[in-house]
Amino acid sequence: MASVEYYNQVFPVAEGQTVLEALLENGQDIPHSCKMGVCITCVMQAVDGDVPADSQDGLRQSLADQGHFLPCVCKPEADIHVSLIANEDLFSPAVVQEIQSLGPDIRRIFLSPTTPLYYRAGQFLNLRREDGLARAYSLASVPSLDDGLLEFHVKRLDRGQMSNWIMDELHPGDHLGIQGPSGNCFYQPGRADQSMLLIGNGTGLAPLIGIARDALASGHTGAIRLYHGSRTESGLYLAGELRQLAAAHENFHFNGCVSGAGESGAYSPGRADDVAFEAHADLADWRVFLCGYPPMVHSAKTRALGAGAALADIYLDPYELKDLRKLPRDPQSEQ
Repeated sequence: MASVEYYNQVFPVAEGQTVLEALLENGQDIPHSCKMGVCITCVMQAVDGDVPADSQDGLRQSLADQGHFLPCVCKPEADIHVSLIANEDLFSPAVVQEIQSLGPDIRRIFLSPTTPLYYRAGQFLNLRREDGLARAYSLASVPSLDDGLLEFHVKRLDRGQMSNWIMDELHPGDHLGIQGPSGNCFYQPGRADQSMLLIGNGTGLAPLIGIARDALASGHTGAIRLYHGSRTESGLYLAGELRQLAAAHENFHFNGCVSGAGESGAYSPGRADDVAFEAHADLADWRVFLCGYPPMVHSAKTRALGAGAALADIYLDPYELKDLRKLPRDPQSEQ
């Protein structure tokens, strides 16, 4: 059995247990969010001892070289000594420039980083407030189009500490820390004639609209089909802008999907993934992007593979929600 030393205390790490699990089990307050090696909120540094290479996946090479790793996926093979790292090593400041209401429970946030940030549309950043609370949000902006501003879509979540704070207390001129970018769900130039299928629900639209705009700005000529789902019509919060984008580009098509009963019929009835796969039964040689509620994303990945899409052509951005992880979820509320 390996052990982890953390600030002069030594804790056992059971076989198959991660460093983060061992520390939390022993009452240590470690910043974390997704527990899946995605959000990078929990990153630590190995002061002594080796960590598995896969626990450094997704980190900048400069951080990996200094022994930084993700304790949420690190299952040590020998004793290690770890520490937290200074926030300034990960986070840089950004200023809130504008906040737009896109509905009763959705805000569009524009941030200006104080130093230039290189990212790809569809990747995500960790946003951190002054007390250290951090959450991951996907980028809807496109570096070549949006004058250096970073765009995020935030939905109010029941018991969501960050989302409720953003809705009720964040204002233009306020400062946030940003860390990243991370994630591989983004448009990559090449094969401009390849058809693309984009499926998302809720604010899973954020990375998809960035990916679509980036592809169009890059001269993509293949068909781009975006399906956005919600339980209600009000949840299709950028339908007007997406229709305008479709009017300006003949190879881009937007389909809004409403799964709730009693709606007006202005959109396709049903879940976005169901509507999309009914329309696209053969996805051989297609590029597929899936973003939003995790069960939908993972189920849609299986369906895309069954429809002939290659694994290398499927890109995922599931929203893992820390505050709701232990609560019963209504899948329809995210469609």
